[in-house]
Amino acid sequence: MTDIRNGTWVLIADGEKALFLRNDLDEVNLDLNVVRIEEQDNPSDREQSANRPGRMADNGAGQRSALDDTDWHELAKERFADDLADILYKLAHKGRFDRLVICAAPKTLGELRDKMHKEVSQRVIAEVPKDLTNHPLDKVEQMLATEFA
Repeated sequence: MTDIRNGTWVLIADGEKALFLRNDLDEVNLDLNVVRIEEQDNPSDREQSANRPGRMADNGAGQRSALDDTDWHELAKERFADDLADILYKLAHKGRFDRLVICAAPKTLGELRDKMHKEVSQRVIAEVPKDLTNHPLDKVEQMLATEFA
């Protein structure tokens, strides 16, 4: 059983927004308070792409194939996970948290897990593969209390 005791940090993240929270009560009565918010402006891929996808000649006479364009929106989400991993490392290195629960969309959680420094990974006490970024804090507290009951 994981307990989110006083002082435990909770990171709630998706590919564009992250909330760094701290539990200021105990494991029975969660009181999550915002310590830091990170957001990135990530317009849709269509708004970020400058060109239409290119074409390439095939082996057959007069045949051409379309090339996939870079998905800038998805690339920005991956870079955001890199940024979060860097922020977590700096905060851990400064001793800002000893215990961390990560609640993130599954893809973001995987990206974060790959990018996290060992100093951060050692402090992770639980991972929740859910996107809770748009939930009010009282609902997040209820969900986490249920998850770890």
